[in-house]
Amino acid sequence: MKKSLFFAAAASLALVACGGAGNTTAEDTEVAAETAGLNAGGEATGPIYTENAGETLALSGYDAVSYFVGDGVPVEGAAENTVLYQGYEYRFASAENAEKFSADPAKYAPQYGGYCAWAIGANDALAPGNPNVYEIVNGKLYLNFNEQVQGNWQKDKENFITSADENYPKHDPSEHYAS
Repeated sequence: MKKSLFFAAAASLALVACGGAGNTTAEDTEVAAETAGLNAGGEATGPIYTENAGETLALSGYDAVSYFVGDGVPVEGAAENTVLYQGYEYRFASAENAEKFSADPAKYAPQYGGYCAWAIGANDALAPGNPNVYEIVNGKLYLNFNEQVQGNWQKDKENFITSADENYPKHDPSEHYAS
């Protein structure tokens, strides 16, 4: 997909967003994204972490591909490089990263919908994943709540991953972490 298509897609999304005098729905945005080719599709198989229930910005706006390229340091994405995946908005620092994600979103999206890998594995519980506290294991991105929790996770990550892989699908996609 060429950069010009992404700019056209961003313009389409902007028109939809501006056109309804503030009455734009998530469905309108999804239709615009599908029309522009920016919908990576799929339905969420479990909950996806967002800061507040009902929001659709995944990974706190960080570029999921940035964890896997260059120096592997996560960077924030930009609204003009948004891809819808499983009904959630993933942002990217560049159109190139958005293209990579669109081609294989499951490769780049954080495990457990961006929830804390240790909480799901150790306690079958939802806790926020911090996009700056992460590890890539066997080509998959895992987030944890904070550095202390990540230290606990790293002590037995293989078993926590196995448990989390079993626990996460049991959670309904409509669930959201509540403090």
